[in-house]
Amino acid sequence: MTDHFEVHERDGAARLGELRLADPLTTPALVDEVLRDAGSRWTGDREIPEGDPASLTVLPHRAMPTGTDTRIAETFAPEVPEVGYPSAAVVSPETAGDLGTDAYVLSGGPGLASHAERFVDALVRTREAIPGDTALYLAGAATPANAATLAYAGVDLFDTDRAYVRGTEGFYLTNSGEAFLEDLRELPCACEACREPREAFTREDCADHNVNALRAELATVRERIRAGRLRDYIEGQARHEAWSTSVFRLLDGRYGYVEARTPILRRAELLAATEDTLRRAEIQRFADRVTSRYRPRFDDRPLVLVPCSATKPYSESQSHRQFHDAIQWRAHIVSMTSPIGVVPQELELTYPAQHYDSVVTGRWSATEVEFVASVLERYLSRADYPRVVAHVPEDGYRDVVERAVEGLDVDVEFTVTDHPTTDESLSNLAAALEGGSQYRKREREHSTVRAVADYLFGDGAGDDLFADLRTDGHYPKLRAHEGDPDPDSDEGTHLATLVPQYGTLSFTLAGAKRWAESDAPTKRVEIDGFVPRGSVLAPGILDADEAIRVGDEVVVEGPRAFAVGRAAMHGAEMRSSTRGIAVEVRHSEER
Repeated sequence: MTDHFEVHERDGAARLGELRLADPLTTPALVDEVLRDAGSRWTGDREIPEGDPASLTVLPHRAMPTGTDTRIAETFAPEVPEVGYPSAAVVSPETAGDLGTDAYVLSGGPGLASHAERFVDALVRTREAIPGDTALYLAGAATPANAATLAYAGVDLFDTDRAYVRGTEGFYLTNSGEAFLEDLRELPCACEACREPREAFTREDCADHNVNALRAELATVRERIRAGRLRDYIEGQARHEAWSTSVFRLLDGRYGYVEARTPILRRAELLAATEDTLRRAEIQRFADRVTSRYRPRFDDRPLVLVPCSATKPYSESQSHRQFHDAIQWRAHIVSMTSPIGVVPQELELTYPAQHYDSVVTGRWSATEVEFVASVLERYLSRADYPRVVAHVPEDGYRDVVERAVEGLDVDVEFTVTDHPTTDESLSNLAAALEGGSQYRKREREHSTVRAVADYLFGDGAGDDLFADLRTDGHYPKLRAHEGDPDPDSDEGTHLATLVPQYGTLSFTLAGAKRWAESDAPTKRVEIDGFVPRGSVLAPGILDADEAIRVGDEVVVEGPRAFAVGRAAMHGAEMRSSTRGIAVEVRHSEER
């Protein structure tokens, strides 16, 4: 059971936490001043220390290099005692598990920091084996240039060993790399150690500077986690160091690890500034759900493909208003964009479709064309539109469309002359749809609610949950009701509300019960015998659905209560944690 560490905020695998010592430490953080090592048992027996509430005590250990045969590692792994003070156990991927400590020290830190693939493999295996509410410490590895990437991967605790030693060797470290001290004519820092004139700046001063730079970088990392912008930061910052770039690209290849820890919604805007953005878990998740869960409900009408806009949501932009004036609801609109892929009009609010900003150059890279074309191809393969009209400009967009339909039995009519918003282009678009019937406002609203349910919960969920649907309110503030109005109250049972900030659904208790009783995949949290008020803490959770992600709508059930709320942890973390808020409850009732 974890008593002295708690996670407060999450940004993917990175976490903002608190190491609860006599003087609490906000993580990610340096632990040099609070760490006490009880010593290695390879050199002899070690007594179990008395411990200290002001320190994190590393219990007696036998460190194993990564890759040690599991049988050997288990044979020589010492028994971890149960203690009442802040403690850490030394583990390798082969010996990691729930050992009852507050933190875990991943053995072989300096060696792992020199081999990106070995590091990612060891970290992922270890992080998935230990409880979610425990801190992970990587010793002898951190520098100002790699600290953000280490935190992004899931490391919580660091030391200054490597940074200090590099300084004594004459290497001046910054968050963009290192330089040999003798090559510097000026000191590019204003920390206390760098206030010496350059000619008086010694290697000891250099070591002090490196420690200051690492401490400052971790403060930046904590602020980035608070803002939900750590990935944006490392995409730019890691470019200065090949190892860090390799690590986050390798982590992108560990989609299951990163995606499970990535929230389904954020307040922060997603910055698409590099091609690495295309591999982000949020982007891949959106593309996967649109092409496997979302069900086009207007595929009996023509499909009109249009370019995205800088204004979000797209429908509020001037260009999209012009498209709508020409289309007049006679076709289904799907926007094409890098880095998102394709965005059906019903999902234009859903994170990250209205929460990104991209670098606009007017030119598509080969990688962007390939990615968006592959998403569009999967989308068209799943739909059954009678016609496809592409109202897109020549550069980039047309290449995407042509590549997407190469292997499909789909004919595409292009309607743009020069630019999508010229009078001639808009006239062409209107003419292409002439004679088509309009679908009604009610159909659009119903389709939006059902499409968001598909996206959030699974293929067909929208029809299962909202088979008999009535909506009120004005888009995007829609409310979903069951069937005909109650003659006494003039409204049917209120099931859910569309949340315009994130494009998600917020269930009432009646809606949550409908969800729990339906055939739609239900994200359930099983609790002990209490009635939650405001939140459910991790100790009260007996079980949780593996598919739950931070930000998901969840049903909470126990012998005494039924509730609905939003997940603050992913499902596996709920099951393994003993501290922290797991679900923010919105409605609850006693059974």
